[in-house]
Amino acid sequence: MVDNNETQLKEACQLTGALWAVIAEREGGHWLLQSVSNLNKTKQTALTKFLAQETVDAWLLGASEGENSRSASLSDSKLGAARLYVYPISNSFRAILVAADQQTANAQRIWRLMAGLFQSLPSVVAPSEILIPGLQTDLPYDMPRVLERVLTSFVHAVNPQGAWLAIRRGDTLDISAQWNDPRGDGLSLLIDSNNMLRRLHRTLADVSVSKGQPEWDNLPHATRKSNTKFWVCLPLVIGRRLIGAIALWSQTEFSVDEWQKLRELARQASPSVEVIVTFNELTGHLRRLAMLNDFAVTVSSAQNLDQIARRVFGLLTRSFRTELIALYLPSMGGRLVREFSNRDGKFSAQSTSLADHPILPYLQNGRTLRLSDLSNSDFKPVYSGARSGLMVPLKYRGQTIGILSLESTRQDAFSQYDEHLMVVIASHLAGLVEYGRLREEAEARARNLGLIHEVVQQVIGLSDKREMAQITADLLAEYFAYELAGVMLIGDDSASPILGFGGSRRSLVQRALGSEDFVVSAGITGHVFYTGESVLVNDTSQSRLYKQLQGWDARSELCVALKDGGRILGIIDVESSQSNAFTNNDLLAIESLAGVLATVVSSADQYQRLQETVHQLRAAQVELRARMTAQQDAESRLIQAAKLAAVGEMAAGIAHELNNPLTTVTGFTELLLEETPDDAPHRADIQMVLHEAHRARGVVRRLLDFARQGERIRSKSDINEIVEDVLALTKHLIHTSGVRLNIWLGKELPWASVDSNQMKQVFLNLIHNALQAMPSGGNLDIQTVTRERGNRSWVTVSIKDSGIGIDPQNKERIFEPFFTTKGNTGGTGLGLSVTYGIVTDHGGTIEVESRPGLGSTFTVWLPI
Repeated sequence: MVDNNETQLKEACQLTGALWAVIAEREGGHWLLQSVSNLNKTKQTALTKFLAQETVDAWLLGASEGENSRSASLSDSKLGAARLYVYPISNSFRAILVAADQQTANAQRIWRLMAGLFQSLPSVVAPSEILIPGLQTDLPYDMPRVLERVLTSFVHAVNPQGAWLAIRRGDTLDISAQWNDPRGDGLSLLIDSNNMLRRLHRTLADVSVSKGQPEWDNLPHATRKSNTKFWVCLPLVIGRRLIGAIALWSQTEFSVDEWQKLRELARQASPSVEVIVTFNELTGHLRRLAMLNDFAVTVSSAQNLDQIARRVFGLLTRSFRTELIALYLPSMGGRLVREFSNRDGKFSAQSTSLADHPILPYLQNGRTLRLSDLSNSDFKPVYSGARSGLMVPLKYRGQTIGILSLESTRQDAFSQYDEHLMVVIASHLAGLVEYGRLREEAEARARNLGLIHEVVQQVIGLSDKREMAQITADLLAEYFAYELAGVMLIGDDSASPILGFGGSRRSLVQRALGSEDFVVSAGITGHVFYTGESVLVNDTSQSRLYKQLQGWDARSELCVALKDGGRILGIIDVESSQSNAFTNNDLLAIESLAGVLATVVSSADQYQRLQETVHQLRAAQVELRARMTAQQDAESRLIQAAKLAAVGEMAAGIAHELNNPLTTVTGFTELLLEETPDDAPHRADIQMVLHEAHRARGVVRRLLDFARQGERIRSKSDINEIVEDVLALTKHLIHTSGVRLNIWLGKELPWASVDSNQMKQVFLNLIHNALQAMPSGGNLDIQTVTRERGNRSWVTVSIKDSGIGIDPQNKERIFEPFFTTKGNTGGTGLGLSVTYGIVTDHGGTIEVESRPGLGSTFTVWLPI
């Protein structure tokens, strides 16, 4: 085959007047001469040195990758020609190099034809049939399997003692596949820390070391045996970029034939590995985008903080492949912190004191923290065995309201991209947490209000403290399902306390007490009674204050004092046999009740203070409702933002481009009209100019008025009139888009109860979407008609385009928030979501019919 190639090269040289010609192929970072014509050994050596120059190598690579012929002046007189011509052979790193003083256009056409004929010329090593997997299989989706298969092809080629394949990630080579080298699996090699890897990166040529050479003891990594005598590392190169490396070691040096096989395999493997790694990274990116979508859909629908935390943990576990997750949420008063975590594979939540908690400094700092190696930091991990961590603050209106923490047993497990993703998640989570807190606070205050109302109704006016204590204990157990609720009041003689017990365990505790005092001076009840400080313990085994009562083993205890100023009137104590039974809301509830009960017990004259407390609680309820109203206002602003996003650019452009010129036209036309006699032949034309200028300014004014937010007012409105107003705003845009507008407005169309501004936004969004679906122009049909459905009359507005249509797999998702098919062209994914929300809020619906390539029809149904 080589002799035949040389014969063809020789004949082509004779036809074109070329001095010599060769076929060269790039292998292992070098250009090798395969077939030679009219070039002696001396010139072949000179040519090889010439091709090894970095500038020449880059010039040849550019020609080969672009598959464009080139020529350049030969400054080296040893090559015996004035110019060098390059004719790349397609789909390979081979080229025909031709030396001549000058080549005519016909001669160059001959050489291009020769390059096309040599396209089927085989390389030194036959391509590996198993190297590049078929995209029809599931193999490309499993990067470890693909890289293992690539490495196997090298192993089969030379039968080494061991081998590994590493992927370049920044300044490191990460071993991603190994053969007979289990210690190397997952190892990360810093390129600049090893001379051989540094040389590999700089030269993009293979590096080999034999036993006995000085560098033998400084190999990057190899599980060498006593008889291992040879180590080689081949670069995986794309263009002039190192994307990875393959290392092999053997008990003998490789033969020339084996070297050729390895270099050819490295050349073939490089694009495959590049595609596989890129595909894997894109898959990871898409997976994270899917996680954000899942977050918006799944987590946002959670009803309380426990559900939010569970769903967030599930999403983060799937996305970051770690269960070492923790969420810290300080209480509203800042005394407690609620900690959500995975303990022994189970989700758990507990409330502890914030003052001594290790998370307090990070809450105060409020900064994102990414730690690659926890062993070299002062951070104390939540989970034993954690080696790296990522901590992101939850911020709401500039305040840090929590901390979301991820840990991993792997070192440097979290990238900068992971950090950015977590910041986005934390920003969304902060709003959900705040809303969840408000919801729980509302529910707790509602329970508190109900309990206090019951206590006030039943104990107000009572003079028997024993009855007060018992009624209060029973109500506590009834409202909060406590296992044990105890109320102790100081008697009139201050000698014997008055006790009341409620809950399922009260009989057991009463029997266990016998003649013992309920208030133990060294216990939790005694501490609260003598200091007036509230105590919440969710693990009594860790509390030095807890004293066990014979026959009753409480795991959680909450105790609050009844105080009138600086005077202690009694205590309220609730207990549970379960750990982590009480939350900050329970503490707030008991403290609220204790305040009310202390007022009742203190004196009947202080009844007014009780009323003020109830009034304050009701005011708090009103405040909470105001906050919820503020939340609704925020949603309204979101709708307005989407509306402005749809028309903002058009409004700003028209206002800027038309207002000033129209003002000038109107002013000068009025002056000209004043100076023109009534009988002048051009006066009518000038009046028409002034009238049209005023009309144009009216269009601009209506457009800007529409862009302003108005109140949500629904009234009986003419849908045809709303459609006409929107068309007046968009008619110019429709015309400049090359779209033909067809309108059929139903006669005597019944009026519907709608918010006109919101309906204008709906139709404007749908028209904009239709225009964007027809970038090259088309037909836009708008029709209004009355229809019957479900024993009810409806007004329908159909907007039909002849655009690109909607992919069937996207049709069910087009109304989801943040879903967009516009890529990087600026779509927010909110337009159709807001449109759908407005229509459904009016009691209507939107139907979509679409066929890819034929267009789409959006039909809005509004009840009459």
